Amino acid sequence: MHMSTVHFTFTGLSAFFLSVFAASAVAAEPLKPFKDELFSSNAVIESRDGGDYEVIDYDEMRDINGRDQVPERRAKGKYVARLKQKPVAEALVLDRGNLELSRVGAATNASFTVIFIHGRGGDRRLGMNDYTFGGNFNRLKNLAVENGGAYYAPSMQGFDDQDVRGIATLIDRAAKLSPGRPVILSCASMGSFICWGIARRPETVAQLKGMVILGGATDPDFKKSAAYKAKLPIWFTHGSRDSVYAAKDQTALYKQLHKTGYPVRFTLFETGSHGTPVRMTDWRSVLNWIIAAR
Repeated sequence: MHMSTVHFTFTGLSAFFLSVFAASAVAAEPLKPFKDELFSSNAVIESRDGGDYEVIDYDEMRDINGRDQVPERRAKGKYVARLKQKPVAEALVLDRGNLELSRVGAATNASFTVIFIHGRGGDRRLGMNDYTFGGNFNRLKNLAVENGGAYYAPSMQGFDDQDVRGIATLIDRAAKLSPGRPVILSCASMGSFICWGIARRPETVAQLKGMVILGGATDPDFKKSAAYKAKLPIWFTHGSRDSVYAAKDQTALYKQLHKTGYPVRFTLFETGSHGTPVRMTDWRSVLNWIIAAR
């Protein structure tokens, strides 16, 4: 179905100041804890740059076999909580066809919006699956619902310019449905091509609060992008043994950015593989930092 964009018109000086105050309140208010004892408890084994770069202890026997009832297929029950709202299937009508997506959380006036882009071989169902990746998507969805936010998981077709334009349309829509509220784009694996494409669109960058790159490719030309010029906050998460996109390449980009004062953080999961960031990223910490970033 085609979802129409809602436009808001503010009239009067008092309405203007009220909207500014509301946006500031949202930015200053951290997301409430949700199962932090299960998802935010892994030990930091190395910290640099005042905490901006951290190496996290990761152990497959503990973090997969100990966390899943069926390894890599179904998390144990304590890692999953029933959502207060059911996901809704939606679609945006684009030139080359519909952008299929699923949403959970507020349809309008969301306190924040997170958009998750899957990697090769996936679709919107990956980002909505409660039980895979140790229940981490269930936690992300609950963080959105419990804090008045919105979470979108769209399906990519080719990770090409047309997909970039489709996500730009979704970002524009989310920004207009929740004016003045943070919109955060997160991209995993090959989905990072979408984030790097969006980074080159000044009008879309202006609508974003930050980006999250999970086990993604490195963009060697990022410093030429609109996102770099705007100092759009970025948090990288990566496995040290990623055989698809080397951790050293992403670490090198982080170092280049950090030494210039760019708002950037990096979490490296020691011994983690390509899929580890999707399983282990601490979404509450990541979202709180991006929402509060200046």
